[in-house]
Amino acid sequence: MKPILTAEEYRRVDQAYTGNLDQAMDRAGFAVAVSAARLGAGYGRRVVVLAGPGNNGGDGYVAARYLKRRGAAVEIHALTEPRTTEAINAAALAQQQRVSMRPLAAVTDADLVIDALFGGGGRGGLAREVLAWMDTPAPVIAVDYPTGIDPSSGNVDERAFRAVETVTFGALKTGHVRGEGPEHCGVVTVADIGIEGGEPSMWLAEESDAPRPGRHRRTHKWSAGAVLVAGGSTGMVGAAVLAARSALHFGAGSVAVSSPRADLVTAAAPELLTMAVEEAEARLDRFDVVIAGPGLSEEDREAVIPIVGKAHRVLLDAGGLDPVMVDAAAEGGADVVVTPHSAEFERVAGVGGGAFSVRAYAGKKGVVVLLKGNPTLISDGSEPILVRTGGPELASIGTGDVLSGMVGALWARGLEPRTAAVSGAYWHGVAGADLATTTTLTSDALARHVGRFAW
Repeated sequence: MKPILTAEEYRRVDQAYTGNLDQAMDRAGFAVAVSAARLGAGYGRRVVVLAGPGNNGGDGYVAARYLKRRGAAVEIHALTEPRTTEAINAAALAQQQRVSMRPLAAVTDADLVIDALFGGGGRGGLAREVLAWMDTPAPVIAVDYPTGIDPSSGNVDERAFRAVETVTFGALKTGHVRGEGPEHCGVVTVADIGIEGGEPSMWLAEESDAPRPGRHRRTHKWSAGAVLVAGGSTGMVGAAVLAARSALHFGAGSVAVSSPRADLVTAAAPELLTMAVEEAEARLDRFDVVIAGPGLSEEDREAVIPIVGKAHRVLLDAGGLDPVMVDAAAEGGADVVVTPHSAEFERVAGVGGGAFSVRAYAGKKGVVVLLKGNPTLISDGSEPILVRTGGPELASIGTGDVLSGMVGALWARGLEPRTAAVSGAYWHGVAGADLATTTTLTSDALARHVGRFAW
C-alpha cells in the first residue's frame, strides 16, 4: 500500500529535514523536468514555467534549467521575485543557464505549462494574471498540487488549474485523492527527493493488496466458499440475483438466495439455490458468509434479523443497512462488513461519511466499513484504505449489489474481512473499467464480467 499523508504532516516532515535543501530542490525540479520531457518537452518545444515566490517556484526554476539543457524553448513567468534562500539560488542558476525570465502577465502560446506557483498554498484571492493562465489550452504539469487546490481536502475555493500530471514529493497527500483533487491533479507522480517519514493518515491500495485465493485440488462446491444472500423482496428480486450471481462468478462454490419470491429468483437465475427464510435460518451452518440486504424491503427486514443474529460472518448492504440489523449481527458475535454509500452511511451512523467518521464508526461498532464512492474508503477502525480503481462507468443501478457479491465471495473463499473488502472493491473497479472499453456498463453484464478477474 502507498502511504497518504496530510499536507500538514508532510509539512512537519519537510521542516524537520536536516539534509541539503538545495540538493532536495534540485531533485524535485529534475523530477518535474523528467515528467515534462515524457510529455514531449524537448528540442524546440515551447515551455512556460509559472513560478511563485517560495520553494514551489524554486522547483520550477530548477525544472526550467534542466529543460533548457534539453533544448526546449523555456520561459519563466515569475509572479514575484523568489523569497526563500533555496528559490533565490535556483533562480540564479537558471539565469546562468540563460533561461528567459519575465513577470507573470498575459497568457502566451505554449506547448506545455508548468504550474510552480504555490503548490496548493494559494487558494482564493488569486491574482488576475494567475486566473487567466488557468484557461490555457496547453497541457499543465503541476508541482506538488495544482494552484487553487486545498492541499488537505482537495476542495477548490475559487478556481484551480486542471493538470494532466502532478509531481509531488515523498508521498501522496490527502488533497490529491479527496474532494476535487483527482479531477484537478490528473496522474499523480510521487518523486523521491530524499525527504522521508511521517505518519500516514490513510493508505492507497495497489494490486498487491487485492489477493484472490485459489482452490485446492480436492475442493468441492461447499468448501470453495458458500454464500447466502438474504433479500429480494417483491419488486426488488433483481438486486438479490445480482449479488448472488456476482458471488458465484467471482469464485464462490455455492450460492443461495433466501427470498420471499424464490419462484422469481429461480426463473431469473436457475444456477442459484433458493430457500425460504425459515429454511435458511435452519441451514446457516452450511454457509460461510451471509449477505443481507440486496433488494430487502423494510417490511421483510424483521424476518431476516434472526439470520444475521445467528450467522458468523455478515455483510450488510442496501436494505440491510439499518442500525437494528448492525446491532443484531454484532450482538450475535458475527464478524460484520457494511457497504454503504454516503447517504446509507449517514442513515446507519447518524453522521456524514468521511475518513474520520468512517474510522470512528468502524472502531466503535467493531465492524469493517466499505464506503462506496470515488475513491472507495475502507476502515476497520484503523487508518482508512482508499481504492481508486472505480470510475464513473460504475454509476449504474445495481453495481453496488455486484460489489457486495464480490466481497462476500472473497470473504467466503478465505480472506479476512478487511482484505476481502479492499480486494472486492479493487477488482470491482478493474472489471468495470475493462467492461466499459467495449460496451455500456450495466449491472447484469458486470455480474458476469467479474469472473474474468476472479483468480
